[in-house]
Amino acid sequence: MATTRLKLGELLLSAGLITEAQINEAVARQRKTHERLGEALINLGAVSEENLAKTLAGQLNIPYATAENGLLVPIKETHLEKLLPEETARKYGVLPLAVAGALLTIATTDPLDLLLLDNLRKLTGKQVSMIIATRSELEKALNAFYGTKDYLKEAVQKSYESMETVEEGKGEETASLDDLVAKAGEATVVKLVDLLIREAINVHASDIHIEPYPKQISIRYRIDGILHKIDPPAASLYLAIISRLKILSKLDISEKRLPQDGGFSVRIADRTVDIRVSSIPVIYGEKIVLRLLDKSVVQLDFEALGITGKIREYLERAITAPYGLLFITGPTGSGKSTSLYTCLNKINSPLMNILTIEDPVEYKLVGINQVQAKPQIGLTFAAGLRAFLRQDPDVIMVGEVRDLETAEICVRAALTGHLVLSTLHTNDAPSSITRLLDLGIEPFLLSPSLIMVLAQRLVRRICQECKESYEPLPALRSQLPTTAAAHPAFYKSKGCVHCRQTGYGGRVGIYEGLFVTEAVQELIAQRAPLGKFREAMQQSGMPTLLESGVEKAAAGLTSLEEILGATMMRGE
Repeated sequence: MATTRLKLGELLLSAGLITEAQINEAVARQRKTHERLGEALINLGAVSEENLAKTLAGQLNIPYATAENGLLVPIKETHLEKLLPEETARKYGVLPLAVAGALLTIATTDPLDLLLLDNLRKLTGKQVSMIIATRSELEKALNAFYGTKDYLKEAVQKSYESMETVEEGKGEETASLDDLVAKAGEATVVKLVDLLIREAINVHASDIHIEPYPKQISIRYRIDGILHKIDPPAASLYLAIISRLKILSKLDISEKRLPQDGGFSVRIADRTVDIRVSSIPVIYGEKIVLRLLDKSVVQLDFEALGITGKIREYLERAITAPYGLLFITGPTGSGKSTSLYTCLNKINSPLMNILTIEDPVEYKLVGINQVQAKPQIGLTFAAGLRAFLRQDPDVIMVGEVRDLETAEICVRAALTGHLVLSTLHTNDAPSSITRLLDLGIEPFLLSPSLIMVLAQRLVRRICQECKESYEPLPALRSQLPTTAAAHPAFYKSKGCVHCRQTGYGGRVGIYEGLFVTEAVQELIAQRAPLGKFREAMQQSGMPTLLESGVEKAAAGLTSLEEILGATMMRGE
C-alpha cells in the first residue's frame, strides 16, 4: 500500500493540486486514523472530493463518472448483481457497470488501490477495468442499482419470529450476567446491532436513541436535527442489545443504576466512524444514546459550512490575529464544535503550538494537542487552561466557558499574547458580551481581549433534486427583514426518492457576527445594554441570523420555514 500512496501523492503533486507539506500532513494523519491518502487529504481540506476525482481521471486517462454524464448506470440484463453481490460491492466501495467476456468494468473512488483490484479479480474471476467517481455519487448509484432492500426491517421481523416474548415478571433483575453476555453474543443480536448502526450511517444520522418501555423498545434516529422513529425489534431482545452495546463500548454491563460513557469505532467500506455511547438509568431500564462521528462527511471548510461574505472575512481576520479572544455561540447541537475545528484546521501549522481541552474530544486533528477534560479527577477546563499556559502555547481552544473561573483564565490568556477560541451558550452574538459581564468579567479586561463573537444555527438543506421556486404568501413575507424585498422568489421541495420524501438532505449554517471595534469596546467599558450592542453590529454591516438565513433561502440552500423556525424564537 505504501507504493500506492506514493503514486497518488506524485500524481496530485504533478497536477499542482497539493503541496509536499500537505502530503506529509496527510501521511501523518494516516498513521493515526488508517485512512487512505485521498481520504486523509479530503478530510484535511487540502483537496475537494470532486477535484481529486477529476484530477486522477485526467492523470490516469480514465473516465470520470457522474450521474449527469450517464457513466454510473450499470448495463441491464448482464446479471452484475450476481457477479458482484451487494454486500461485496458495499464492502469494497465499488459499483459494477458492465461485463464483456472476461472484462468487468467497475466504478471506484480509488483506482490506485492495487489490493482492491487484486481482490476483485479473485472474487469475480474477471479482469477488472476501473473508472473513477466521488463517494457521494457512488453511494447514490449503489442505492439505485441494488435497490432499497431493507435488511434492518428483515432483521427486526425475524427478531419477533425467533425470540420468545419475555415472561411476565422476568426482567433485568432475574437475568444473570452470564446469560446477558451469552445473549449479547448470539448471531441474531450481533447482526441486529450491526444493522442498526449501518443503517444509521447510511441515512446520515447523527444519533441513535434506544429507550425501554413496559412492553416495547423505542429506537429513533436523529437525521438533520430531527428525530425519526424506526420499527423496533422484539422487546425480549432489549437486554441483549444493551449488553452488546456495553460490551462493544467497554462499559460495565452489571452497572445499571449509574450513568456510563464509552465508545468504539466501526469501519464501513473505506471509512472509519467513531461512536460515542452514553447510558442513563430510566424507570424501565437504561436509555442508550449513540453519537455517530463520521469524519468523512464533516468538511472542515468555511465554504462547506456556509460561512461566507463579510462574516467569513471578519472571522479569518480574527483567527489570524496574534492574540485575543474569539467566542462561537449558539444552542446545543448548532455546530459550534465543528466551526471551532474548522478554525483550528485553517490555522494549523507546524510553526504553531495549538492546545485544546474538550469534553469530549469529538474529532482528532493531526498536529494539534488535544486534551480530554476529566472533572472527576480534577482536570476541569480551568485546570487544563492553567496547565496550558506553562506549555508555551500560541493558540488555545476551550470546549466551553461555563463559569467565571474559566472565563477569567481565557481573558487573561488572551491579554498575555495567546489566541483563545471557545464557545458560549447564548441566543445571539450581542448577548454573549452581556453574559460575560454578568458572569463577573471586568469590562476593562474584556474590552481589550475580545476580538469577535460568532453566533450560529443549523438549518436543513433543501433537496436539490425536487426543489422548486415559489412566491411566499404576504403573511410569510411580512415576517421577513426588509432585505428580503430584493428576492422575488424562494424555494420549497415536494419530496422525492433522493431525500426519502422529506424534502431535505444535510444541513447548512446561518451566522451572525459581532466584530469588536473601538465603538464596541467603548460600549463594553460602559456596560451598555444589550440593544446598544445589537445596533453596533447592524451599523457595521454584519447580517443578523435572520438576514443570513434569508440570503441562503433565496439562494435555494434552505427554506423560509426552516429559517423562521431557527431564528424567530429569539425575537428577531
